[in-house]
Amino acid sequence: MKRTLLISMAQVSLLAAQTPRYTVTDLGTLGGDMSFAYGINHAGWVAGSSNLTVGGPQHAFVWYGGRHLIDLGTLGGPNSTASGPNGSGEAAISSDTSKTDPNGEDFCTFGTHRQCLGGIWKNGTLTALPTLKGGANANTFGLNNQGQVIGFAENGYRDPSCASGTRYQVFRFQAVIWGPNGEIRELPPLKSDTVGFAFGINDNSQVVGASGLCSNTSIPPNPAAPHAVLWEKDGSVTNLGNLGGTYNVASSINNRGEVVGGAQSSKDGVIHAFLWSRHTGMQDLGAFPGAIVTVPPCCNTINDRGEMVGFSIDGTTFTSRALIWRDKVPMDLNTFLPKGSPWYLQAAQSINEAGEIVGQGLINGAVHAFLATPIHGEDGR
Repeated sequence: MKRTLLISMAQVSLLAAQTPRYTVTDLGTLGGDMSFAYGINHAGWVAGSSNLTVGGPQHAFVWYGGRHLIDLGTLGGPNSTASGPNGSGEAAISSDTSKTDPNGEDFCTFGTHRQCLGGIWKNGTLTALPTLKGGANANTFGLNNQGQVIGFAENGYRDPSCASGTRYQVFRFQAVIWGPNGEIRELPPLKSDTVGFAFGINDNSQVVGASGLCSNTSIPPNPAAPHAVLWEKDGSVTNLGNLGGTYNVASSINNRGEVVGGAQSSKDGVIHAFLWSRHTGMQDLGAFPGAIVTVPPCCNTINDRGEMVGFSIDGTTFTSRALIWRDKVPMDLNTFLPKGSPWYLQAAQSINEAGEIVGQGLINGAVHAFLATPIHGEDGR
């Protein structure tokens, strides 16, 4: 069942009046000029990546509320990035290694064409996670409070059509889940499909992502696929539907089983945000005015209160702006910052149960990770 949300300007004005204002904290860098925050947990701890020098490699970091980011290192290569953390402070890691990929693939999309591995930051140690049998590459994109990690991994099946979907790709890949002890399990695509990737997980072991053919599916962090899907705890897969177009990717799921993502609309041809539940099916949340892309990205962009965050890309300037959805209506997060704020928030990547938001934005001409905190007493509830 598809539903389209129609909102009047009066309703938008009322929702804006109810939306909290935010103070913004600069999380800094690991020594370079750029940083990105990808996740925040209920304690306000943050994970992401930052370069070490201007124009240099990026390393995964966690921030536990102190003054500085903690460098998590890599799995032997120059680059890594982190998502999470979960309630225990563990983070899911994507890293290249010191080995050049023998097939010239760029599975981590760092541009190094090295082997890519997923990892887990746990108890102060970074450990590589296993790949699927026959595959050399794997990547992670999230974890839950049980320590389960999700992502995707190559299965060793050579497919000449893969390069049409993902540049340089030689082998098929499948959505996977790693257990708390590191064991890997494949999550099958839809019966008509050959590949898939997992993008979000909740504490009930439900996983969301996408599936398709290797020729029309692009691996994250620039995902594209024809089918948005939900995997249950037992691995059974459900097609979440579409908005009439060929792009459909589910990116996050909360503990109530509500799923968000992006889908191409047949009405205007651009990418709209969607909200899916078993009761309503896929609801079209529309596009931000003038945008060609409006999405809540991976991996924790909807909390259990139903608050959503993400970004849009303008169709004329191709600039990005951070968004917050209030009662399913997208609004520019920048309009809720204090007057005279030096920030321009480009993308909101995660929101926790307290309504704290992380992402990246421009400050003094540099891209830095931010933490946006609701101003006490102004949460509109």
